[in-house]
Amino acid sequence: MTAPRRAAEARGRWAERLAMVWLSCKGYRLLDHRARTAAGEIDLVATRGAYLVFVEVKARRTLTAALESFGERQRRRIIRAASLWRARHRGFEELHMRYDLFLVAAGRLPQHRRAAWIPETREALDLL
Repeated sequence: MTAPRRAAEARGRWAERLAMVWLSCKGYRLLDHRARTAAGEIDLVATRGAYLVFVEVKARRTLTAALESFGERQRRRIIRAASLWRARHRGFEELHMRYDLFLVAAGRLPQHRRAAWIPETREALDLL
């Protein structure tokens, strides 16, 4: 692994730890971190109220760059991974699924974007 890649990996891990603390302070119950599935990894899985929340954490130089780094392909991967995670972990069937973004940039407060995207029913079904 190259030095820039190691540095980016370290920033990403730091951003995930920040997100875990931030969300815990907001009343989220963390269930999983770096959850691995056949469809890919989910940064954080948590519950709050009636929601099972799948959180993607993005750390970039600016909040705009963090937001722009999250595209349709990643959304689809996370929807698939979330479905696999939920199928493997029983007891969450009654909770609504939600997809959040946690954006981190140097010198700025992080942004937690709840329900950052909502998959269309057809899209979600096509990915199962």
